[in-house]
Amino acid sequence: MDSLYVGNNQESIQFETLKFYISNLRFNLNNGKTFIEKNSWHLIEMEDRNSLHVSVPDSLNDSIRNISFNLGIDSTTNVSGALGGDLDPTQGMYWTWQNGYINFKLEGKSTLCKTRNNEFQFHIGGYMNPFNTLQKIELPINKVGSCTIVFDLEQLMDKIDLSILNHVMSPQLDAVEISKKIVTAFSIE
Repeated sequence: MDSLYVGNNQESIQFETLKFYISNLRFNLNNGKTFIEKNSWHLIEMEDRNSLHVSVPDSLNDSIRNISFNLGIDSTTNVSGALGGDLDPTQGMYWTWQNGYINFKLEGKSTLCKTRNNEFQFHIGGYMNPFNTLQKIELPINKVGSCTIVFDLEQLMDKIDLSILNHVMSPQLDAVEISKKIVTAFSIE
């Protein structure tokens, strides 16, 4: 974070905050069974290296066919009120009991933004239709041993025109559209 990125149109982008939730981790095994992580909510925060690692039982390492997870927090958890751990409101990822959790937060500055201080803010969330931003991600695993889930921020930013859209701070249709674009930035390495 806080590093400068130059986009396709030669615009400069400085990222200041990137946080998101992954939940409902499911490991589909080669033997047809599925391992589902219990109480599965993880706050991934680019500033916190410890949050970038999620461990699975060693017995699963050689037998995982694919992994699936949600980008965000499901509606049941959203209406459960403020919780602890990664879901604690002090993490800065909870709006209110009416709007629930922020599933994905990206903030920074860009020369494309005609806003005060050239700032952009994307707080993507919403759990009620038509503004449900929860997205399911499924990734194949084509190797044995540990793997890395990659989030390609450059790929995401190439799909958002910051000169037009640079401020989403509540559940709305723009949030739903951005949540769909976020999904495409995940891959396995």
